[in-house]
Amino acid sequence: MAATAAASDYEELRQTLDSVVEQNRSLQEEVETLRDEVRSARDEAADARAVAERAPVSAGTATGTGGLRLLDLSFDFISAAGFSSVEDEFIDSLQGGGHDPRRRGFNLGQLEISALGAVDPYFDAEMHLIYFLDTEGESGFELEEAFGTTRMLPFALEEHGLEIEFGQMFTEFGRTNPIHPHAWTWLDQPIVLSRFFGGDGMRGTGVRAGWLLPLPWTSEFHLGAQNAQGETMVSFLANDEVFEERPIGGRPFAERGNRSLADLVYLARWTNSFDLSPTWTGQIGISGLAGPNSTGSDANTWIYGADFVLKWMPLVSDRGYPFVEIEAEWIGRRYEADSFFGCAEEEDCDDPVALGSTTLNDWGAYAQMLWGFHRSWATGLRLEMAQGSGDSVGLYAARSEDPFRDDRMRISPLLQWAPSEYSRLRLQYNYDRADFLSDNDSHTLWLGLELILGSHPAHRF
Repeated sequence: MAATAAASDYEELRQTLDSVVEQNRSLQEEVETLRDEVRSARDEAADARAVAERAPVSAGTATGTGGLRLLDLSFDFISAAGFSSVEDEFIDSLQGGGHDPRRRGFNLGQLEISALGAVDPYFDAEMHLIYFLDTEGESGFELEEAFGTTRMLPFALEEHGLEIEFGQMFTEFGRTNPIHPHAWTWLDQPIVLSRFFGGDGMRGTGVRAGWLLPLPWTSEFHLGAQNAQGETMVSFLANDEVFEERPIGGRPFAERGNRSLADLVYLARWTNSFDLSPTWTGQIGISGLAGPNSTGSDANTWIYGADFVLKWMPLVSDRGYPFVEIEAEWIGRRYEADSFFGCAEEEDCDDPVALGSTTLNDWGAYAQMLWGFHRSWATGLRLEMAQGSGDSVGLYAARSEDPFRDDRMRISPLLQWAPSEYSRLRLQYNYDRADFLSDNDSHTLWLGLELILGSHPAHRF
């Protein structure tokens, strides 16, 4: 009897175990089905966004008559308030970005007005105007970008991934320079970009061609040419006002106009994007610039860089949370300073300046990580360094006294609350260590508010 009961218990236990195994298998199949549905939904959403971005404004409007039809119109407002352990005159050099918070108390970073849309079946157009208050409280407008982009090309070249942009636009170099301040994760411009590209970033009038290479992964190649003059071309021909405010290495300005195609700035950039897993994606890029500078008739500048970004997001998320973004960029500059003999300033011609030719090498980098740990909340850390070789002269007694070439380091923890994609509050602390400061270091705390009115295009990857 006992043996019969044990056999019965064993059989019952075996049936229970088989049932559990079957339930587990069923649950695994349901999970796989749900994963497939999520992947499919994400792919369909991405395809729909791509189609929407390239579609005409509305049915029946693509007549080619030249009438303007706006797709997106937006107003982006950036402001900040904060305090620092150093005086405002030093904050102005520590915070090199033109729209960074640059004084203790309240700051209006910028009001950006953007409009973009389809002109006709062949061209898109967009424009970005900036209203700002400088550190003296004076207001001004500036044209940040205004350019057209091809939608269709002769011989259907667009079907082979070719696209051409023309007009006034940011230079497609690296991760941060081509994007507007409202798309930056941190409140201020990275140090290395302020040094090499100026406070407003490198931009100019020209043309750029982009080609989506026929490869199994997303691979884009850009070639471009832009005018080298102006206040947004600080490492190239720039202008006399740029050299008066922040001369590179303290070198005097030597007038040099456009003599040939050799006096333009040329760009090359190559990016490759990968899906590393269902939840991880990445992109690596390399960039290069070459053009003349205004220290002499034969002086030139080369800027080169590499960058990467990694992003993680689970297959099922709550409005994009949680997430992890890791990004880094390294940029180097070779600045050939020509020999100079003459008057640095017209009113001081009694004391001519004699300088030999030299080469100034500078480099800088930043690395940052942002962790979206809860819906609407994220925290992150950014590390920066900038160094160089070759002495500064003229306005600066040495490179260590040059705020645009000295050895710098910055650590910036960040806490962000973004209740929606149209508003964002950021609390950022900066610890700066800089040779040009008398005490070498500073402590600064900023609280920034950003508000967006209207529709704006999706930020790039």
